[in-house]
Amino acid sequence: MVPQTTLVLTSQVQEDGKIVAALTEMPLPAPAEHEVVIAVEAAPINPSDLGLLFSSARIEDAVFAPGRVEAPLSPAGLAALSGRLGDVLPVGNEGAGTVIAAGSGAAAQALLGKRVATFAGGMYARHRVVPVASCLVLPEGASAKDGAAAFVNPLTALGFVETLRAVGGKGIVHTAAASNLGQMLVRLCAADGVALVNVVRKPEQAALLKDLGAAHVVDSSSPTFREDLRQAIEATGADTVFDAIGGGPLLGTILSTMEQVGRTAAGAYSRYGSTAKKRAYVYGMLDTGPITLPRDIGFVWDVSGWLLSPVMEALGPDVRARMQARVGQDLTTLFASAYKAQVPLTHILDEAVVRDFTRRATGAKYLILPGA
Repeated sequence: MVPQTTLVLTSQVQEDGKIVAALTEMPLPAPAEHEVVIAVEAAPINPSDLGLLFSSARIEDAVFAPGRVEAPLSPAGLAALSGRLGDVLPVGNEGAGTVIAAGSGAAAQALLGKRVATFAGGMYARHRVVPVASCLVLPEGASAKDGAAAFVNPLTALGFVETLRAVGGKGIVHTAAASNLGQMLVRLCAADGVALVNVVRKPEQAALLKDLGAAHVVDSSSPTFREDLRQAIEATGADTVFDAIGGGPLLGTILSTMEQVGRTAAGAYSRYGSTAKKRAYVYGMLDTGPITLPRDIGFVWDVSGWLLSPVMEALGPDVRARMQARVGQDLTTLFASAYKAQVPLTHILDEAVVRDFTRRATGAKYLILPGA
């Protein structure tokens, strides 16, 4: 039986400068012709979800109550979120579960009883009404936990490789490479023969990736980082950066090192620098400060933003279909996700849980179980 209301995790920016995250009972609409109702069984917490849930709020100063968290924003943080002031927004980009009701359309009816994953938003909920077109039927035998993270990280990893190919790049440099996404990219690039340089910030993260078989791992905390990076770029020809950090000097250091390799390969001096192309795509904001670029990177370089949804749109329907088919094929191997903890939706705002998953630490990915 389909309920008329369902429990949803929401986020609201208030005029008093606080973000309020709350478990809220909300109406569950009947599905339209081309929609289905999913009983959500599993949904991961990704960095992009934390951006909507708490943004830059100070969790260390938060006030906790059952099913509710109030966390203060700085004046600058409040100003940055003025466009969503007062809006009660459901949270959770992706998730998986079983279709328990469907609209009258043939495509919707065909999904009844199927276990599906979706990237439709609002997935931190017990039930969710979504368009048929947003659903991916999970392979036979795959659980909702297997399919919960079937969109954001797998399609991002595949999107990096497709972007590299589209611009004619030779190899990838990836920052924050010990993340779930980074580990996935290591497996994917090894399988597809794509050159990959992994940049991490701790020795234990380097060891983790080397254990996965990563050929080139450099630690930004090492005193030999710049030389290690140069050797890795020289060995791979990597000329395309995908940067999760966003702010600070790291991206500039990578581009500068690429330029150094390019000048050495060119042999002859030019005051304009190397003609070797260097591209950087910023897809994350682990550091919200300004991006600092030095002036020793020559003149042949590009730095731009990279966001999954517009990239998928630009790649076109044929590429998107191929990417989604690849995810389904390798869901429990190349694109498998690991979780530190699995928490019922009713406990996701418990103080200890919130303080842990908002640390954004490597190996601390959480999975929400709305039906538990």
